[in-house]
Amino acid sequence: MEKNQKNLNGKNNIKKIKDNQKRKIDDNTLACPVSSKCGGCQLLEQPYLEQLEEKEKIVSKLLAPYGKLEQIKGMDFPYFYRNKVHAVFAQAKGGKIISGVYREGSHEVVQVDKCLIEDQQADAIIGTIKKLLPSFKIKPYNEDRGYGFLRHVLIRVGHNSKEIMVVLVTASSVFPSKNNFIKALRREHPQITTIVQNINNRNTSMVLGEQEKVLYGPGYIVDILCGKSFKISPKSFYQINSIQTEFLYHTAMEFADFQGNEKVLDAYCGIGTIGIVASDYVQEVVGVELNVDAVSDAKGNARKNQVKNIHFYQGDAGRFMVKMAEKRETVDVVLMDPPRAGSDEAFLKSTVRLNPKKIVYISCNPQTLARDLSFLTKHGYQMKRAMAFDMFPQCEAHVECVALLHRKKAEARGGKL
Repeated sequence: MEKNQKNLNGKNNIKKIKDNQKRKIDDNTLACPVSSKCGGCQLLEQPYLEQLEEKEKIVSKLLAPYGKLEQIKGMDFPYFYRNKVHAVFAQAKGGKIISGVYREGSHEVVQVDKCLIEDQQADAIIGTIKKLLPSFKIKPYNEDRGYGFLRHVLIRVGHNSKEIMVVLVTASSVFPSKNNFIKALRREHPQITTIVQNINNRNTSMVLGEQEKVLYGPGYIVDILCGKSFKISPKSFYQINSIQTEFLYHTAMEFADFQGNEKVLDAYCGIGTIGIVASDYVQEVVGVELNVDAVSDAKGNARKNQVKNIHFYQGDAGRFMVKMAEKRETVDVVLMDPPRAGSDEAFLKSTVRLNPKKIVYISCNPQTLARDLSFLTKHGYQMKRAMAFDMFPQCEAHVECVALLHRKKAEARGGKL
């Protein structure tokens, strides 16, 4: 019954994708005038089902030595999904102010007025900011001359909450006519819930600087993911595709098959999203994260959701697990969601030493997932299930995966650390 339901769901997903692919062909608005210059959507001209087939083949080949990949999860409508939008501002020849993205491999700004993968409200707000700059005599920052004020605009949109944060990245903390500018922007877009000024006066490729001033609202937004509320600050890591992230996290919970009495370690826990979602299904969650600010946000998110059975610690997850093993503490499941570089060998050795019954590995890089699976399967674990998720339709990279590993029976385990 469960297998038949999965097949039915897969067929329904493919039908929706086909229907919406036809919409792309029929709707002239779904065409990008700068796709050849921008370089961001490398697959825009390729039918979406073909994109999915290619991505599935790549991941399937990488994971083939460890088990079979289940059907990739694509989007029903693979456009306008980015909840985080970044625009760089510049002055073109003739003094015209433009906003957009850097041409791939350069610092030449390609003007982008509307983007097929970005939130449409965010693009409209960026357009308004560009329109307001001349009347307030605000000049874009010129990197070569080190002159000007506005460097970047970063917008974050709560997919479910609809809250909107605007981050104005400036070269100086002095903001002339600040209050009038904020009023004018909010007059055009009253849905904006907070505006933050981020000061970046360094000659660096980093978008955000260290200093921030809240110009309007609380300085953060709150979004709902998998029924839980999460505070998102300008520098918070938060998945860019909220629709696919919910599928991703629900699948991780399904793979883990929690029975309600487990103790779970959430490694690389960030602001606590996956651990807080898991807290409904288990007895206890322990989250570990190296970034101090992220741990602070995670604790606040737990309080906001009134989650009592989760505890967050700041530190290196690998060393944390070694200390747990030395104290003969145990966990039933390790949830891990490492950065694109994957986990280093020290972390993987620590995981094996802690000896959980299951590992649920969430990966944003299939290559490093395959590498880490090679280590784990040589040291007592077996991959039971794996599924890929298209997090960035129209783009080549960033297929996320969930892999479930079970600890082998004692007599079958092999390999030495």
